[in-house]
Amino acid sequence: MTDDSAAVNEAIAAELRLLDPTVRSSRAEAVRLLDPEFVEVGASGRRYTYEETVAGLPDKPGSSADGPRYRASAFTGVVLAPGLVHLTFETEFDGVRARRTSLWRRRDAETGWRMYYHQGTPVPSEID
Repeated sequence: MTDDSAAVNEAIAAELRLLDPTVRSSRAEAVRLLDPEFVEVGASGRRYTYEETVAGLPDKPGSSADGPRYRASAFTGVVLAPGLVHLTFETEFDGVRARRTSLWRRRDAETGWRMYYHQGTPVPSEID
């Protein structure tokens, strides 16, 4: 395994952790996986900050252990620079599909990989 493929695999593993209801419902876990400079652009076009995301994640869809879960597939990743991985993938949640992109940043071994940017775009049912 090359350094690049190891970095991509680590970022994918971190992305999957963020989709896990146990992690989503835990502020402490979210803080470990989100970069302090994190930004998300939602499907509505609204911009979410790190603080808004950490505070609101336990109440967002997919955060309940007994509710619907995100199913992720079709991951691709590329190392843009040392310590910076760009992921693209698809999710299905409660019958709704989305195409997603995330940037994962690793500043040091202690903090590990943290999501720096995320955007999800809903996929209408008539589009493949």
